[in-house]
Amino acid sequence: MLSRTADCLYWMARYTERAENTARMLDVNHQTSLLPQPAEFLEQSWKKLLTISKLETDFLSKYDVVNRENVLDFMIYETSNPSSIVSCLYAARENARVIRGKITSEVWETQNTTWLELQHILEARDQADPSRLLDWVKHRCHLFRGVMYGTMLKNEAFYFINIGTLLERADNTARILETKYEDQVSLKELKAQKAGDDNEDNGSFFDFYHWAALLRSVSAFEIYRQIYSDQVVPKQVAQLLIFNKQMPRSLVSCVNELIPLISEVKNQQSKEIERLLGKLKASMDYSDIDEVFSQGLEEFIESFLEKINHIADEFSTAYLIPLASN
Repeated sequence: MLSRTADCLYWMARYTERAENTARMLDVNHQTSLLPQPAEFLEQSWKKLLTISKLETDFLSKYDVVNRENVLDFMIYETSNPSSIVSCLYAARENARVIRGKITSEVWETQNTTWLELQHILEARDQADPSRLLDWVKHRCHLFRGVMYGTMLKNEAFYFINIGTLLERADNTARILETKYEDQVSLKELKAQKAGDDNEDNGSFFDFYHWAALLRSVSAFEIYRQIYSDQVVPKQVAQLLIFNKQMPRSLVSCVNELIPLISEVKNQQSKEIERLLGKLKASMDYSDIDEVFSQGLEEFIESFLEKINHIADEFSTAYLIPLASN
């Protein structure tokens, strides 16, 4: 397969997954922002979403105030932001257009229809309800994957699409977990400063909805209830999203699914990728949630992000167009 073709397949998948995960991060922030909480925390929560996406500088060059309305506008509609939902869906559609001969007509029509429907949404953006729009984005991305699995041959094109999806998913699941865990810690510290321990009951009430919103953002609330059958607590949420091999969006599931896919597209340069993935898999297989919290959840996630993004860089070097700007 030509590097140009592989590049388009890979980035079509990554941009589609990125649009979905951006919608997921925005949705959980939007939902939790509707709960009663200190104004300082609200601003900090939206600012942290920009920081974790490495977009704070770009945002501040266009907006004076960090608030819900401005961040939603920047992360959904702003075309100068390469990670906005509009930019991602456009890039996914353009990559699909270039390699129409390598995907089925159903996959192409799904991507193209998503872009055309988005144009109608953009015409009425002032009246758009953020929650409904973000749900629509998630639905269209689900539809893309369903059509891909239902119509494409299990060949190299299929493998490159799945590799792109899983690398992006692992990165974004880690970022969502890190962002919301930091928010929860920050809120507890802020409440402790303002009211000591008098607000403990209200804090517990907010914690439930905070973590429940996080689980819903990765389609895991019902899964959590099936597995744990008790109250939502941070350690069990982290265990589900990091170590549960049956959870589709967990970190370990993404790593486990990547290993056989890399074997399917093996070449002379892929040995290092297999080594890095094997090493990452081993470190997760022989770790547990107690060790993660002992080390520090933030430190664990930062280490995971560094490793998975290094694997993505090695994959780009081995298979894709050199110095791709995606």
